[in-house]
Amino acid sequence: MRSPISKLITEIEPSGIRRFFDAASTMGNVISLGVGEPDFDTPWHIREEGIYSLEKGKTFYTANAGLEELKEEISKYLKRRFHLSYDAEQVLVTVGGSEAIDIAFRSMLDPGDEVIIPEPCFVSYLPCVKLAGAVPVRVTLEEKDEFKLTKEKLLSALTEKTKIIVLPFPNNPTGAIMSAEELQIIADIVKERDLFVLSDEIYSELSYAGDHVSIASLPGMAERTVVINGFSKSYAMTGWRLGYAVGPKEVMQQMLKVHQFVIMCAPTMSQYAAIEALQNGDEDVARMRESYDERRRFLVKELREIGIPCFEPMGAFYVFPNISRFGMTSEEFATELLQKEHVAVVPGTAFGACGEGFLRISYAYSIEDLKKALEKISNFVHSIQTTN
Repeated sequence: MRSPISKLITEIEPSGIRRFFDAASTMGNVISLGVGEPDFDTPWHIREEGIYSLEKGKTFYTANAGLEELKEEISKYLKRRFHLSYDAEQVLVTVGGSEAIDIAFRSMLDPGDEVIIPEPCFVSYLPCVKLAGAVPVRVTLEEKDEFKLTKEKLLSALTEKTKIIVLPFPNNPTGAIMSAEELQIIADIVKERDLFVLSDEIYSELSYAGDHVSIASLPGMAERTVVINGFSKSYAMTGWRLGYAVGPKEVMQQMLKVHQFVIMCAPTMSQYAAIEALQNGDEDVARMRESYDERRRFLVKELREIGIPCFEPMGAFYVFPNISRFGMTSEEFATELLQKEHVAVVPGTAFGACGEGFLRISYAYSIEDLKKALEKISNFVHSIQTTN
């Protein structure tokens, strides 16, 4: 019998993040710092709105692109927070940011088109580009550059086949951000070479160096940029599975077409909750951001005192410490730490080969859990130093 499985999908590796999470879930007493899951509950007034929508029988399909009121609130929010101007018809409500990434690539790419993917980065970009029939071109971000995409690195990767540049900032897993001045350099190249940008801004509210800047807000870039965002990180709404994309009308029309056929619409209950989040959730976001900032500073300081060099992240809720001095691969370090001390972190290689020598540690956990984990990490580092 011939294989029922697509050759393309067999060539795509499973997520390295989930592999360590699944391994940790089979063990007892594990402190898991691996998954990017806020430890906050969704704020009560947001949950209440979702419950109320069910009580009122609002369990129908919405319009494919989402509730009109939600799209209007997203437009207002983007204008208020990030100086982005989009009509409601340029907004597409999706099942998380991941769906938005997938259908953006499928709507914009033809076979053979090349997509610049700065790594380390979120695990979905590369497989989604491949599933769209296009060619991912990896660009290595380096610690010496604060894990930012530089002009030199971008120019060295461009070819006549390049169509899209992925901008994953604030970055998962490094926590790097890019300033308006740094983004302007990228924007100038994009316009000069007639390119497009997919800007994943899911961590836009978690910036610790002033307000986030979207490349789409720069002159001439709105018509060249699809912005991806959502509610999972900012409002602690991971399980509600709600994201959105905004961009040029002609692109959004084609994304809506794909969304219609494969999804229909995002969950109705989640959409009503999201309206409440956007209208009345600013204080919740500020409170959570302040807590993450405290944890960020604490974790970086403690890791350095343990003897683990750590780049200071200025966005998202991850640190990306350098463990290369211990003579172990990222996989070996993370595996032994899990087995010996029951602390789960993610090898840097889960985010691209250039993540070798690094770990991703999430600080979307309480200070108490971080303290316990750091004590165990310190014990582990001491044990391997003694052994060596």
